[in-house]
Amino acid sequence: MQFSMKCSIAVHCLIFIHEANDHIKVTSPLLSLSTGVNPATIRSILSVLKKAGIIQVELGTGGATLQKDPRDINLYMIDKAVEPHDFDQLIKIHPCKYPLCPVARSMSQILRRPYQEIEEVIRIKMESIDLQSLIEDYRQSQVNESTQDK
Repeated sequence: MQFSMKCSIAVHCLIFIHEANDHIKVTSPLLSLSTGVNPATIRSILSVLKKAGIIQVELGTGGATLQKDPRDINLYMIDKAVEPHDFDQLIKIHPCKYPLCPVARSMSQILRRPYQEIEEVIRIKMESIDLQSLIEDYRQSQVNESTQDK
């Protein structure tokens, strides 16, 4: 079971966009530099975030801004935007169907419900974590970092 890194890259971009707060124009090359990710990948992520209504990107000149209040954007929304199929059977079931083995014949049926319940718990938890709380965590990390430097 593993999530793609696209969600964490998207969160990085969204926090950067929020913190830029009209001080600088946030472009894919700038986000690429900040994240260490190829600009084409950044453009792809920005494109799906725009389609999801999370950000707005100025045509021509570039520059991304949040389209929603950070309290109205949650981790699940971000993940669904960048990886629409992440929660389609998050935990895979071995496809063994050896017809002569009763255990093999039953595994899919036995595991489907508990795996779906686990996926639901993860989804609910991700929905409870909004971008604003991540921004606050980022800001606190900056305070902690600056006090350690002294």
